[in-house]
Amino acid sequence: MKPGIHPDYHPVVFLDATTGSMFLTRSTVTGSRTIEWETPRGLRTYPVVVVEVTSASHPFWTGSRRIVDSAGQVEKFRRRYGRET
Repeated sequence: MKPGIHPDYHPVVFLDATTGSMFLTRSTVTGSRTIEWETPRGLRTYPVVVVEVTSASHPFWTGSRRIVDSAGQVEKFRRRYGRET
């Protein structure tokens, strides 16, 4: 990589605001808060970034998808626009 033109890429802890789960990864984003994280080399301090949705809280990954009543939606459409089959 060309020196001086790329942002700092460093370890960051992401905190899910909904579930409270955390994971350590690398990113260019920085947070104002820090957290102590246990690593194989001992306790380290990393910046924390709070996010609204992660795989721990997203409906696709948790399996808690909302079931849509498609038949009810069709009937509602037909009542609203006066179409009958």
